[in-house]
Amino acid sequence: MAAATSTVVGLATSSLSPVNRKHPAFLKSPSTTARNPFRVSQASGGKYTCFQRDWLRKDLNVIGFGLIGWLAPSSIPAINGDSLTGLFFGSIGTELAHFPTPPALTSPFWLWLVTWHLGLFICLTFGQIGFKGRTEDYFEK
Repeated sequence: MAAATSTVVGLATSSLSPVNRKHPAFLKSPSTTARNPFRVSQASGGKYTCFQRDWLRKDLNVIGFGLIGWLAPSSIPAINGDSLTGLFFGSIGTELAHFPTPPALTSPFWLWLVTWHLGLFICLTFGQIGFKGRTEDYFEK
């Protein structure tokens, strides 16, 4: 197969002139540099950053105390003599008994799952706010 060169023809059969790549409009300005916006040192021009690099500031103490702080009250037998943790873990066992089939939408498993995890995440969130607020003297004023 032979490669053939052809002229590009536009509207009204006028041929297009080749583009001059050395024209000043095509040259890159020396003051323009490509920046990665995800680099913290260069974010917003290197002057301001919205978040600290370690914005999550995870601390295993918060996770540990938050989990214990949620397991203790959720294990109190307050729902017809059963605890929320007991009902949730019991419903997991009931649903695993017929494993290939998923839980029905009317199964109490979903209520216990959402309630237990909602309480856990609220406890972890308040634990993070309280623990980090205290270590950074936020509440001292």
